[in-house]
Amino acid sequence: MSQVDILILSNGPGEVTTWVRPVVQALRQQLGDDRSLVRISVILSPCPNATGKEAAIARSYPEVDRVQSAEHFWQFLLWGKTFENWDWRSRGVVVFLGGDQFFPVVIGKKLNYRTVVYAEWEARWHSLIDRFGVMKPEVANRVPQKYADKFTVVGDLMVEAGGSGGEGGTTWGQGGQGGQGGRLGGHEFSSPLSPPTPHSPLPTPKIELIGLLPGSKAAKLSQGVPLMLAIAEYIHSKRPEIQFVIPVAPTLDLPTLASFADPEKNPFVKTFSFSNASLYRRSGGTSLPNSSLLTAKGLSVELYTQTPAYDLLSECSICLTTVGANTAELGSLGVPMIVLLPTQQLDAMRSWDGLPGLLANMPLLGSSFAKLINWLVLRRKGLLAWPNIWAQSMIVPELVGKLQPQEVGEMVLDYLAHPEKLAAIQAKLRSVRGEAGAAQKLAHLVWEVMSYE
Repeated sequence: MSQVDILILSNGPGEVTTWVRPVVQALRQQLGDDRSLVRISVILSPCPNATGKEAAIARSYPEVDRVQSAEHFWQFLLWGKTFENWDWRSRGVVVFLGGDQFFPVVIGKKLNYRTVVYAEWEARWHSLIDRFGVMKPEVANRVPQKYADKFTVVGDLMVEAGGSGGEGGTTWGQGGQGGQGGRLGGHEFSSPLSPPTPHSPLPTPKIELIGLLPGSKAAKLSQGVPLMLAIAEYIHSKRPEIQFVIPVAPTLDLPTLASFADPEKNPFVKTFSFSNASLYRRSGGTSLPNSSLLTAKGLSVELYTQTPAYDLLSECSICLTTVGANTAELGSLGVPMIVLLPTQQLDAMRSWDGLPGLLANMPLLGSSFAKLINWLVLRRKGLLAWPNIWAQSMIVPELVGKLQPQEVGEMVLDYLAHPEKLAAIQAKLRSVRGEAGAAQKLAHLVWEVMSYE
C-alpha cells in the first residue's frame, strides 16, 4: 500500500462523538495502524451547536493523527492551507461526516483527493462526489439512476456508536432495562455522603435508574437542568428508592453544569419551583462516580463523566432528554425516553441545527429570530425526536410547552408502574433502528476509493 491521507470533515459535538469516533476506529481496524502508510486528519467546520471542545475530543481519539479546529476552517476551504501548514500526501480520500456536503467537493478538488460522503437523509452533488454511504435505501432511491452505482447502503452510524458497548457486560450493574443492578465497579451505587460498600457476592437489590440528559449548551441547560432536577425531586418524594444519573456531555465541565442549578447564576431555577443544587466531590479514590449534584431536598444525582456512556444508558429504565443527538443515541440503544422541550421563555432555545440555529444566534436580530422559530415549532405537531422522525410517528413522548415538574414526574411514575408500556416503546425503538455495521461498511468504501489507480 502506498502512502495515503484520509481527511475527515466534521462539525458539531454530536457528529464528532457519534460519527467520527466509530468511523476512525473502523478505519484503523481495516487499514492498519501504520501511520507511515495511512494518516488520519480531522478538520472541523463551524456549527451553531458547537461548544468549542470538539477539537479536543477529536484529538483524544488515538486513531487520529492531526486535528484542526473550526476557527481556521474558512482559510482552509478558500486557500487550501491549514493553520499549521500541514503537508498532504499525493493520494488521499476526503470523508464527509458532518457539515455542508459542498465542502468535500471543494476540498477534494483542491487536494486532488477522492471523496466519500455519509448521507443520513439526503445526498447532494451526485456528479461531483465519488461515493456515497447512505443510512437507508430511501436516500439512494431518490437520486437519478445514472448515479446509482455511487451509492451503498451502509446503515446508521448512530446505531454503530450506540452499540459500541458490545457484549462484554456493563459497568453500571447487571440486568439492564427494568432496573436490575445498582453497582458500579463493584460498589453499591448510593448517596455521595455514604461510604462505598465493598464488593460482596450477595445479590444486588433491584433498583430503578433514571437518566437525565439536559444537553450540553447553555440554551438547553438553562431550562433543562432545573426542570429535570425538579422532576427528579418530585419522583424521589414518591419513590425514594429510585436513583438518578446525568451522563455528562464530554464538552461540558462539572462546575458549568452545576451553575445551571444555582438560582444566583441561572434565573430559570425559580421558574420551575426548584430551590438549588450544589456540586459535591468525593475525596479519595473510589470506583463510583466521584461527583454528584446534591439538591436542597437531599437528593443526590450522580454525575457520570466517562464517555461514551452507552453501557450506563442501557441500564436506565427510562431517560428524560432534550431534543438533539441524545434522542438518536437513546433510540439506537433501545432506551425508552420522554423528550422535553420547555418553552417558559421562547428566546432561551437557540440550539436548532442548520439555518434556524444560525439565524437564532445572530447578533442583534438573533433574539427575534429565536422567538419566531420556537413559536413556529410550537405550532407544528411533534416529530422533534430522532426516533419519531425515523418512524414518522410518535414512538416516544414529546412534551412541548410550559412544562411543570409534577406533571412530567407523574408521567414517569406511570411508566415505571406499567413496565409493559416501557417494553412496547423499547420494541418500537428497536424496530426503527438502521442497519448495524455502518462504520465498517463506510470504512470499506474508503478502502475501495483508495484502491483506484
